Amino acid sequence: MIALLPIKQNSERIPGKTFKEINGKPLFYYVLKSLIDSNKISRIIINTDSNKLTKSINENYFNKKIYIVDRPKHLLGDFVPMNEIINHDISIFNEENYIQTHITNPLLTTTTIDAAIDFFNNKNFSNDSIVSINEHRNRFYDFQKTPINHLGESAIERTQDLKPIYEENSCFYIFSKQSFMKSNMNRIGNNPFYYRLNKLESIDIDYEEDFTIAKALMHFYEFKK
Repeated sequence: MIALLPIKQNSERIPGKTFKEINGKPLFYYVLKSLIDSNKISRIIINTDSNKLTKSINENYFNKKIYIVDRPKHLLGDFVPMNEIINHDISIFNEENYIQTHITNPLLTTTTIDAAIDFFNNKNFSNDSIVSINEHRNRFYDFQKTPINHLGESAIERTQDLKPIYEENSCFYIFSKQSFMKSNMNRIGNNPFYYRLNKLESIDIDYEEDFTIAKALMHFYEFKK
């Protein structure tokens, strides 16, 4: 299986996020190391617009699995859909199955990646793709403050009795080239399996405070890579 790890130079919400350090290592290092350590993954495709990243990987984190793709001009910018970048990459490599990850999930482990790949490769797997999710049993409201999964103050249910809501956590997507094409170039196929992760491992770095949380979790659980 080939891993797709798109990494861009700039971030809208956190300037310099890709290279911002957690416990002495740049953010991009952690998921990259998990992918390198997986014996289920034969190659890691890093699609990037960053010469700085390319230099850093070649000088500090080089591994024979890594293949860097310079992002073409028509795919540059903050508004290019991820599926277009994926389509570009899978058109280059003759592989049937792919896992796509993001650097913003630094606690995602090799163990979880391998388990998900094994699940996808199992002969009894009847879906066409996998998307990782978190389950929430809290009282949610929509943008108009209308209750979504509960009855509001008129009948306050216990949170453990609420119907769960699922969050796409962007930790990973597993799909085949065939399912990608059949679903109109979408990493989530027409019949996906929703793969639930624990909240600790799926922490997502979107805001400055997320770095603080990730650092604390790594320290508390003696997380090492």
